[in-house]
Amino acid sequence: MVKEKQKVEKLRLRIKAYDHKLIDSSARQIVETARRLDAEVIGPVPLPTEIQKYTVNRSTFVHKNSREQFELRVHKRLIDIMNINPAIVEALSKISLPAGVDIEIKMM
Repeated sequence: MVKEKQKVEKLRLRIKAYDHKLIDSSARQIVETARRLDAEVIGPVPLPTEIQKYTVNRSTFVHKNSREQFELRVHKRLIDIMNINPAIVEALSKISLPAGVDIEIKMM
């Protein structure tokens, strides 16, 4: 007796943004849209924040010991949408998200 494995199709969304409030509101909007169309949603799962630090001299020529430090934080979230259908894909493509939010979509 061989059991057949059912291949579950899912969408994996990786969302990136510099502002944590913006990424949370965008993730909430995506989850609400998917649940409205009867899809099973896993997430949003917060991924580690990527921090890039930059050190810059305050002066152009003298005072080398005087420096400023800046950092750039990239917040990330992961959302899996199970049991997808064409209506879900169409609805997600029509969502208008704010500028500064990057979405990466993979079919698995």
